[in-house]
Amino acid sequence: MVAMTDYAGSKLAWCPGCGNFGILSAVNKALVELNIEPHRVLMVSGIGQAGKLPHYTRCNILNMLHGRTLPAAAGAKIANPELIVIAVGGDGDGYGEGGNHFIHAMRRNHDITYLVHNNQVYGLTKGQASPTSDLGFVTKTTLRGATMPLNPLALAIACDASFVGRGFAGDVEHLANLIKMGITHKGFAFIDVLQPCVIFNRKNTYNWYRERVYKLEEETNYDPSNKAAAFNKAQEWGEQIPIGIIYRKQRPTFEEQLPALDKGPLVKQKIEIGRIEELLDEFL
Repeated sequence: MVAMTDYAGSKLAWCPGCGNFGILSAVNKALVELNIEPHRVLMVSGIGQAGKLPHYTRCNILNMLHGRTLPAAAGAKIANPELIVIAVGGDGDGYGEGGNHFIHAMRRNHDITYLVHNNQVYGLTKGQASPTSDLGFVTKTTLRGATMPLNPLALAIACDASFVGRGFAGDVEHLANLIKMGITHKGFAFIDVLQPCVIFNRKNTYNWYRERVYKLEEETNYDPSNKAAAFNKAQEWGEQIPIGIIYRKQRPTFEEQLPALDKGPLVKQKIEIGRIEELLDEFL
């Protein structure tokens, strides 16, 4: 059986009180409760405080350029569908620099889990407004207040992502269960995690969120397969903020539709040297 000590990583270097601590605990808890050995997991991350998470646990790790997390994660899953691939990024990394990749990963429905640490600010570069900063949020780059924020949940539902969820770093148990459902989901599982930044975002604090978040699974009439209802839930922000599974559906994954994988993972298939030489002669 897998234990929490199997995922114990190096010394953490986040600010005391950072929401990343809760996310890391939830990720490790989810993997242990699913009894997934570290060697079966690949975490791909971008740049930023969120991108450091894989360094603080034990598994296979690939660090990418800013905003380029998802293409590498998708490539790894195509090469070896037996891997549990988890992409990790922040709201700037994922929704700013990586916004285009985000859209197409959802469209293709790669069988990976994407965790976005959403603190609504650029933390690593010292507090600039991010794509999800609240309207009017004042920073050193938005002296008159940030403009209209991106709604990543509404975007994901519009792109027909097959799993759209939202968690809160201050509720590790709930977030771990949400991550478990994302990992076991067949297809692109996107989880936006509300993550307080105790240094550069003094508005969206732990207490601010705790006064507003509510769990969708406690609403007996909510159906996450209802796209219109999910889109309405994605619009809720301010006095009430839903967490849990916002939208979920089943559709073929990108990997299931690749004929090249009919014989198994590419990494296990025999390389036909003669065929490669034929291709080189044809294209060069």
